[in-house]
Amino acid sequence: MTPTAGGAVPAEPQRTTVHLLRHGEVHNPGQVLYGRLPGYHLSELGRHMAELAAEHLADHDVVHVVSSPLERAQETAAPVAAVHDLPVTVDERVLEAGNEFEGLPVAGGQGLLRHPRLWPKMLNPLRPSWGEPYGEIVERMRSAIVDARAAARGHEAVIVSHQAPIWMIRLATEGRPLVHNPARRECSLASLTSLTFLGDELLSLSYAEPAAQLLPRAQKGAGA
Repeated sequence: MTPTAGGAVPAEPQRTTVHLLRHGEVHNPGQVLYGRLPGYHLSELGRHMAELAAEHLADHDVVHVVSSPLERAQETAAPVAAVHDLPVTVDERVLEAGNEFEGLPVAGGQGLLRHPRLWPKMLNPLRPSWGEPYGEIVERMRSAIVDARAAARGHEAVIVSHQAPIWMIRLATEGRPLVHNPARRECSLASLTSLTFLGDELLSLSYAEPAAQLLPRAQKGAGA
């Protein structure tokens, strides 16, 4: 690098990776859309998924672990943090998307058709009219990623979040429209969407499924 006027050589930009980890399977026998409702914990299979994610990241240079405040996210973050002997920082910005259908048995989305009073809320996919606007999800996730990148500068950070927030920031990062078909999201249980930066510039985005072998055993339904 060219020395500055004072003779000092500017520091090389550091490579930092922020992994966005979706939580594992949730115990949800009623197949409701649980959203931000409290009391939804990982199932036994979900705990195994979290352990596989932790094993996948065990040889990574992780120095910072962040989690959504919801139980399922913190339970997924715990083995990752334990492998690296780190605390878990809870961050409201990586919380699940707000949704007015919480608590309804809407596995796969089909159950909504049984609730005529909710039909008007399904008319605007841009907002969306049933919950938190997509743009707001992107902005809070982007802010959390910026802070995690700063905390792990030159190393790696893990943020445990939820399917919708992770997918929304991926769409925004890739310059794709935020309006989408939820059934086509590439964000499986305990998956990793990894953003690698050189300094503050994004170098690459990659995707991995450490718990792929367990996915066929996961309960079908309104996971988030």
